[in-house]
Amino acid sequence: MRISHKRNIQRKLHKQKPLLTNTTSAVNNTLKIETVIETAEIVDVVASKPIVASKSVVALTPKQQQVLDIVVNHTDGLNPKGIGLEAGQEEAKAAAWATGALKKLTEERLVERIQLAGNKVLYKAL
Repeated sequence: MRISHKRNIQRKLHKQKPLLTNTTSAVNNTLKIETVIETAEIVDVVASKPIVASKSVVALTPKQQQVLDIVVNHTDGLNPKGIGLEAGQEEAKAAAWATGALKKLTEERLVERIQLAGNKVLYKAL
């Protein structure tokens, strides 16, 4: 890199240094905005109406939706390896593929986890 080019770059960088004037004006502007927001919040609280609780809608990924469909089709329950195999995964990776989606589905209470003897687990749709 040429030395003259380095000097030009350094000169441009040094021109950007006076940032203190911008930060003090930004602080003053934020203080004004905060006071406006505080007064607006008071008005909103008085004018707000009671909110009716609605049923929560769960957004599922395509993989989670596929796992949910497989579990719903098998009413007697299915283990993670069976779910993965049903989805077309390799036998070695089938259980690991399904467990991530099953964890989310159990958190959302769409699927029930049933612990059998030892480390055997079945999943049933609720």
